[in-house]
Amino acid sequence: WTQVRGRLRKRFEFDDFVGAFGFLSRVALLAERSGHHPDWSNSYGTVEIDLRSHDVGGISARDFELAAAIDAAA
Repeated sequence: WTQVRGRLRKRFEFDDFVGAFGFLSRVALLAERSGHHPDWSNSYGTVEIDLRSHDVGGISARDFELAAAIDAAA
């Protein structure tokens, strides 16, 4: 994860679209459970995720916690 313009950002690479979509599904469940939802984009086997706590206007502990959970899901 890198800090970019007040966000945590990471790019994940998968062999194909199905691998990327499966990862997105796992992250969606984690995000919903935590009540903290990322901004993301997907192009074939690539997923980019940005984490930012909108209520504090930047990065918070929730972002680091979700980042760790996302890494475990990858």
